[in-house]
Amino acid sequence: MGKRTLSVALLATAMLTVAGCSGGGGANAGETAAAPANPDDVSGDITVLTNRTDLVEDGTMKKYAAEFNKTYPDVKVEFEGLTDYEGEVKIRMNTEDYGDVLLIPSAVAKGDYPKFFAPLGKTSSMKPSYRFTDKTDVDGKTYGIATFGTANGMVYNKALWKKAGITDWPKTTEQFLDDLKAIKDKTDATPYYTNFKDGWPLESPWTNSVGSISCDVRGHDKLAETDEPWAEGGDLNALDTLLHDTVHEKLSEKDPATTNWESSKTLLAKGKVGSMVLGSWAVNQMRDAAEKAGENPDDIGFMPLPSQKDGTFCSTLVSDYQQAVNIHSDHKEAARAWIDWFTGKSGYAAKEGAVSALKSQGMPATLDDFADNDVKTIERSAARTADVDAIDNASEIGLNKPDYRKKLIDIARGATDGSLKGYFDDLNKRWSEARQTAGS
Repeated sequence: MGKRTLSVALLATAMLTVAGCSGGGGANAGETAAAPANPDDVSGDITVLTNRTDLVEDGTMKKYAAEFNKTYPDVKVEFEGLTDYEGEVKIRMNTEDYGDVLLIPSAVAKGDYPKFFAPLGKTSSMKPSYRFTDKTDVDGKTYGIATFGTANGMVYNKALWKKAGITDWPKTTEQFLDDLKAIKDKTDATPYYTNFKDGWPLESPWTNSVGSISCDVRGHDKLAETDEPWAEGGDLNALDTLLHDTVHEKLSEKDPATTNWESSKTLLAKGKVGSMVLGSWAVNQMRDAAEKAGENPDDIGFMPLPSQKDGTFCSTLVSDYQQAVNIHSDHKEAARAWIDWFTGKSGYAAKEGAVSALKSQGMPATLDDFADNDVKTIERSAARTADVDAIDNASEIGLNKPDYRKKLIDIARGATDGSLKGYFDDLNKRWSEARQTAGS
């Protein structure tokens, strides 16, 4: 089962609060879930909520727990894999029963983290060791540690691109479109696959790339500081133009309404699809699909988006789901012990081909091509994510929902009236008006 990892729900609607929950009042309020000093002193039964139902069902999580118990023998770990993770956890957070360890749902407003989660430490002391701390920093305290991070770019079939006579990564949108045309002309493959029907591949893989084009750590933060994010020269303009032009030039699948995420992995593995914008977490899933299909997993590559800043490719590093401790947990020390072990000792991030939350652990093998070609990876700031989400919600655009890019694709393929410029003008107008009402 190929679960899409957060990257999917990463930044979605973070400004919604969980209605009806009284939050973390009482004796537990403000109690830090500190890292335990001595494993022998830690005990208790904890429940870990996860979106990775596949890893629960196939016994992988139990194997992780067995390894964990070699260090923490007196902690019993149970797992709950939730198919509709966001929906189910949001409902459970109206009570105090939402596990001991959980992935922070995107429906919880960042400012409300102290109501629901125990602080893990001062951000100033955690920042030197952990990536992505500003994602869950509230008033100088960190409330979550990333399961991992993902670099943003494009998964592609190297053998297919070579078959089409392409040897170098495209540096511009124009070069990229020319390359896709070569694939279309010289092979039977679909050059690009939107995954339109599933929807989520039009969300975070694209929006997480804001900052990659400008090579700006604050690329996403700056959305809160402009009235025209889709103006020429901006990241969203470049990204959405790339998607629009790819579809408009008939370089993507013929019928977007019939796409299928699981099938797309096999299609790319077999060289029947050329490329897809995704996070680096997807590389190993594609390579697994290649092995199952009897293809060469080494044919699966990862390239940066077709844009350079001062002659250099850039790629944003963005946090996946953040692991947190329920403020109502009776076993906070055991819960924190699990988070620390899973982050630093389990090998989960490396197995997923993703970037570890620990700065002491280097880049994964899935990004070797990035290292070999001097791609600059930048840890994207999330300092103003709450502000950006507030504007996005007020505008009803949905940067982290599929509908606005689905409409972009429909305009590009002629299924909906409109033009790219007209659509960008409308998006800018709505964003500008929302900035006023959202108070940014």
